[in-house]
Amino acid sequence: MAQQTMRGMRLGTQSLESEAGVVLAERNNFSYRCANGHETAMVFAAEAEVPQSWQCKICGAQALLREGEGVVVLDDSDEKTARTHWEMLLERRSIEELDEILQERLDDIRGRREAAKASN
Repeated sequence: MAQQTMRGMRLGTQSLESEAGVVLAERNNFSYRCANGHETAMVFAAEAEVPQSWQCKICGAQALLREGEGVVVLDDSDEKTARTHWEMLLERRSIEELDEILQERLDDIRGRREAAKASN
């Protein structure tokens, strides 16, 4: 029986599988340009939703998707602003209810303070 050896092979750094017969998914190239004039090229799958902005690889600024010779104008109308705790509270309670709850809590705190003073 012949002994097989793997001479000169760097195990773990190279794959023994060939790429013959592999069909890659369709891809499209897109270009982004930042305010400093840097170009960032990105490749996305053909069916992927392409973002309108991307972070510049060189300076880190926001780069906008190029369409032909121009750039895409960002549409920020879909972005929701973060709601504050107060706004979420007002969705559940009216101002009158909140005043009533506040008064109940203040009366409770005052009562406990008076009881603590009386016990000392």
